[in-house]
Formats: sequence, C-alpha cells, structure tokens
Amino acid sequence: MNDVLRVLESRRSCRNFKPDMVEQDKLDAILKAGTYAATGMGRQSPIIIAVTDKKLRDEIAEENRKIMGAGEGMDPFYGAPVILIVLADKNVVTHVYDGSLVLGNLMNAAESLGVASIWIHRAKEEFESDFGKALLSKLGIEGDYEGIGHCALGYAAEPPKEAAARKENYVYRV
Repeated sequence: MNDVLRVLESRRSCRNFKPDMVEQDKLDAILKAGTYAATGMGRQSPIIIAVTDKKLRDEIAEENRKIMGAGEGMDPFYGAPVILIVLADKNVVTHVYDGSLVLGNLMNAAESLGVASIWIHRAKEEFESDFGKALLSKLGIEGDYEGIGHCALGYAAEPPKEAAARKENYVYRV
C-alpha cells in the first residue's frame, strides 16, 4: 500500500492531546497542505487562522464551549495546543465544500507527520457572533467569511482506536 492510502486509512480523530506544541516545521507543512486543497473553479475561497497563542486558544475554546452548551471547564478541543480555524468566503457558491476539503487536507497532512487531529464544529456560530467578528477585526481580516470548522492539532496522549468496520453498501458499482 502506498503512503497516501496508508494515511487515509490510519487517520483517527484524537480526543486526548498532550500539551506539547507541534514543531514549527511540521505546522508549516500542514498549513501548506491545507492551501493545496481542491476548490471550486480554483477560487481558493478558504482562509486558515493558525492559533498557537495559548491565551487566544483558550478564549476560542471557551466561546466554542458556550455555543456547544457544555459545562464549565469542558475543553471542546481536548487539550490540543494548536487550533487551525478554516473559514471561507460566503460569496463563493462552493465555499462550504472548499473549506471542508481544506480541513481534510490539514488532518491527513498532520497524520502523515505523526501529528494527531480532530475536526471540531461550531465555527459557523463562532464567527457569526460578536466574539468571532471582533476576532477577525482584531486580526485585520476583512471579508464575508463563514466559519467551516476547527482542526485541533497536537500529539496524542494515547494510541488511536482501531477503525470501525466499514458499513455494508458503502459503495455501489454500476
């Protein structure tokens, strides 16, 4: 089996991260892979916000927790030290698909480098809120963006679980 197929079959979502920061060269490679995701008509509607600052990471986690409706102290990013937020230009008809492909590239690139990941939702709600709008403004990001998702990154605190069996009739051949 080639390396790409092995990564696609072995990647699992991580729900328990070590606090260790991802090395800069690995993070740069993961981010670069995200920028090479396919996008509708090559329009490159997504942007990626790479959050490594712990204070900001924790503020985003708290906002995400509130949207989720989870109890105090719950970390929706499972302790991951890096959060990659994918947003996409709402004016591009394929923006949700484009951003989803970016998230897939980010997670698969991370796996290929020994970095664990998980896709966390509620970015749409985050960036429709005053909190999200203020964050974009603070970062100098202008435009009409929709939050697509978060890719939490770090090193797994425990081995990944085995893949679930693939469902019957997943593929229909005609």
